[in-house]
Amino acid sequence: MAKRRNEIAMTDEEAAAFLEECSQPGHSLEVASIGPSGYPHQIAMWYALVDGKIHFTSYGKAQKVLNLKRNPKISCMVEKGDSYSELRGLVIEGDAEIIDDPETVFQVLKASSANHPASNPMHEAPDEQKRKVASKRVVIKVNPVTIFSWDHRKLGGSY
Repeated sequence: MAKRRNEIAMTDEEAAAFLEECSQPGHSLEVASIGPSGYPHQIAMWYALVDGKIHFTSYGKAQKVLNLKRNPKISCMVEKGDSYSELRGLVIEGDAEIIDDPETVFQVLKASSANHPASNPMHEAPDEQKRKVASKRVVIKVNPVTIFSWDHRKLGGSY
């Protein structure tokens, strides 16, 4: 089984390109933190890449932010593919860094909304309105510890 896993793993360059591709419309980042009861708290988020790392915004009082303040361990997954032979995905396990800086929040909010122009009302909003929204939010920066990936297209249709 390990041999197959090695055959389908993405290179660092492929993983970076895949993260960029999945930051665009039609994709969400599945994010899991550890909830107050000890169970995973999983949600979907839009994100932006800043210096190759996942960043997303959230209201500072949101459950995921409270969870990450208590325990910074985070797991993120993106995947794509309509059939098994086309499946691609990437999981990042890491430590969340909470950034409570209005200018950083504004920049990440602007970048992530630009990635989803047709479905995000913030995309068309003037910067003044984005800054007002940003004032109530924080940025979560994902600092990877472990990354694993798969690209079933590398199997050429055989299993």
